[in-house]
Amino acid sequence: MDVMGDKATLLETGSFVQPADFSESTGDLSQPMDRDETGEAAEEARQRLAAQTGDVEAMSVLGALLLRRGDLDGAEPHLRAATAAGDRAAANNLGVLLHQRGYAEDAAGWWRIAAVAGSAAAAHALGRHHRERGDEPAAEYWLRQSAEQGHALGAYALADLLEHRADTGAEQWMRIAAERGHREAAYRLARALDRRLGPEGDVGDDHGAGAEAEQWYRQAAARGHRRAALHLGAILERRGALKEAGRWYLTSAKDGEARAACALGFLLRDAGDTESAAVWWLRAAQDGDGNAANALGALHAERGESQTAERWYRAAMDAGDDNGAYNLGLLCAEQGRTAQAEQWYRRAAYAGHREAANALAILLLQGGDTAGAEPWFSKAAEAGSVDAAFNLGILFAGRGEEAVALRWYERAAAAGHTEAALQVGIARLRDGDETEAERHLRCAAGGGSAEAAYRLATVLDARRPPVPAHSLGEPVHTGKSECEEWYERAASQGHRRAQVRVGMLAAARGDVVEAARWYREAAEAGSRNGAFNLGLLLAREGSDPEAAVWWTRAADAGHGRAALRLALVYARRGELAEGQRWADRAVALGPAEVSERAARLRDALREELSA
Repeated sequence: MDVMGDKATLLETGSFVQPADFSESTGDLSQPMDRDETGEAAEEARQRLAAQTGDVEAMSVLGALLLRRGDLDGAEPHLRAATAAGDRAAANNLGVLLHQRGYAEDAAGWWRIAAVAGSAAAAHALGRHHRERGDEPAAEYWLRQSAEQGHALGAYALADLLEHRADTGAEQWMRIAAERGHREAAYRLARALDRRLGPEGDVGDDHGAGAEAEQWYRQAAARGHRRAALHLGAILERRGALKEAGRWYLTSAKDGEARAACALGFLLRDAGDTESAAVWWLRAAQDGDGNAANALGALHAERGESQTAERWYRAAMDAGDDNGAYNLGLLCAEQGRTAQAEQWYRRAAYAGHREAANALAILLLQGGDTAGAEPWFSKAAEAGSVDAAFNLGILFAGRGEEAVALRWYERAAAAGHTEAALQVGIARLRDGDETEAERHLRCAAGGGSAEAAYRLATVLDARRPPVPAHSLGEPVHTGKSECEEWYERAASQGHRRAQVRVGMLAAARGDVVEAARWYREAAEAGSRNGAFNLGLLLAREGSDPEAAVWWTRAADAGHGRAALRLALVYARRGELAEGQRWADRAVALGPAEVSERAARLRDALREELSA
């Protein structure tokens, strides 16, 4: 056979899709150019006339047109004739035709001829043929020939082969294929770059890798790659570009990506459009997305539609999502169906769901089964459940094993658990390690713990130097100290002791109105000290009857000084019997100093009554 020429053909210019390339199920294949049917018919007629005159190129082009249409019988004689005349593109297409007929070895023979003559497409097809038969050295040889000639599919197939062997050269060829417009190569290159980043796309110091990954996702998504559109949407959502993220999620979801439909649902829900969210969740759930089924279950549970919620949780579980069983457990627990809740928690926990293991342990603990709860708390904690680590601390503290409890508290605190940090801070205070105590209390207070804010304020308060005195002997009041700010934070969160302390600080500044406000708030929340101090404030302002009301409330709650104040109030009014009764109460309540004074008052009132 004569040496074939280098003529460009439909196949090599991308106007014809080589069917053998369709074995790359996720490959980015060139699509036929859209052509008017009339124009295509005219083109075919023109090529047919030219082929009848012996035009080799026309024979090759006509064969390719018929092959693309699926007319194998019509295409074969034209391709064979062009191949016999030395057209390498015809030889390649003849290989494609024979491959479609099931004659793989005959197809490989023609591909070899075309590849030797310089056809990059044929080299790619031949490389694929050898790889399918397990001959990787031959596959690599021909795929490399194709890739080095600039064939995008060849570069991608070579990268895929090298990646399978963990060859470091894989990324180079994947990048080349992506740069030549191969969408699957762009997607896989982006995924490879993504894997170098954190689990949530946290690029750390490698900002370049993150930007490059996004670039390749964007290229693949623009070419219709639905998974690339999904990942691009996720990157944009993390960045806060929600509108653009929503557009890519929508594009991916419309192309049938269930995860994108689910993500779009969450985006719509967060924007307040629950009804539209439910539509996309339904679509994703029907396509087997367990996360979407769980979201639908939660939506119906919020609406009080427990039966529908249970149905969707079961659908999530059937889709392989362990959250379905966990959510069923939560639903049953809320309804008081403890036995069923335990059953579902166990199912999820045995599947490795750490929060289900924690919930199961809590359920067992509430039922008095401490021995059964402990291993589940441990399993959940070892799997990374911060709540379980904290709960183990509570469990061991309850047994008096403070050292073991502290280790679990420290573990939970290190992971950001607010209450655990508070417990560590309290333990360090108890041990006299004020520096470590302050560090943990600051963490807990910053996390929103009112008790931690109060205890931190007391630590800082104890360090404060005495308030400097004015030259005339009056205290000089400067701006609020840090400890006052922490007291106020705790007070604003409803911490009664902090409210009383803030009231005292305000009173010391002479701000009676502010002091009264905080004392009243504490008293109304049940603080006997708040009620007593409010009474003192009112008495100083001349409101004795109202002061007596608050002292009565404080004394009824066990405040000895309030009882003594009431005894004095009634004694001054001449109501000696009532005064004696409150004096007796003050003696009983104490403390020692109050008891001593109340006893003297009681004895004096008794003598007065007996006179």
